[in-house]
Amino acid sequence: MKYLIDTHVIIWHYESLSKIPPKIGEIIYNRENSIYLSSISLLEMAVKVNIGKLKLNITFDELLNHIENGDFIILQIENEYLKRVAELPLIHKDPFDRLLVSTALTEDIKIITADENIQRYDVPWVW
Repeated sequence: MKYLIDTHVIIWHYESLSKIPPKIGEIIYNRENSIYLSSISLLEMAVKVNIGKLKLNITFDELLNHIENGDFIILQIENEYLKRVAELPLIHKDPFDRLLVSTALTEDIKIITADENIQRYDVPWVW
């Protein structure tokens, strides 16, 4: 099965593994699943580190190296995702979350997220 992980999940994966429920850990570590990470999540983390809103136990560069050498498939932002953002209802105004939702809808992927704002969209999710 294919899953797109939300930004907070990748942060918890490397920083606070205990915040990820066992059922979600089983999904992420199951080698039969394809686990995707959007490049928009990488941008979101970089921006939040830069403005001091996100403090990591490692440098952002080290986090990026872990992600690039891990078992995650990085999805680059495609024009189709951007077009879909323009069509989404304004349930939530966070541009990072909206692009994750549009990516999941376009690619037909479930989002792994604890974010209730994302869960309000008509998008498959699991937590």
